[in-house]
Amino acid sequence: MIQSKKILLAEDDEDDKMIFSEILNELKATKDFHFDAVDNGLQILQLLKDDAQLPDLVVLDQNMPQMNGKETLQIIREDARLHHIPVVIYSTYNDSRLSNECFSIGVTQILTKPDSFEGFRDMIVTLVDKYLPKA
Repeated sequence: MIQSKKILLAEDDEDDKMIFSEILNELKATKDFHFDAVDNGLQILQLLKDDAQLPDLVVLDQNMPQMNGKETLQIIREDARLHHIPVVIYSTYNDSRLSNECFSIGVTQILTKPDSFEGFRDMIVTLVDKYLPKA
């Protein structure tokens, strides 16, 4: 039996989490994947440690309490079991220093957080098509 693809999101903003969920639920009508969302990087790391099925994509908000996106990325990239997983960080601010640091750690992609529902939809559809092509 083939397992469906899996996306993990770490996002502390409840509105942004709801937008992700709504758009991904719409996409599930035509794609086969599972989606989980947590509030911060520590919770993502706990899921990655405990979960039997590793995700096919991790999306991290940069600005989260307890552990931000870059710190979470660093720990993910240090774990050989997780090293192959695409990790996307998105942030409200387009910060070239942050981008350079994240790319040196091994981020797959960095995006600027959209400021509209349509922008979120475009970003999420692009992520699903790019990182879950056979979902």
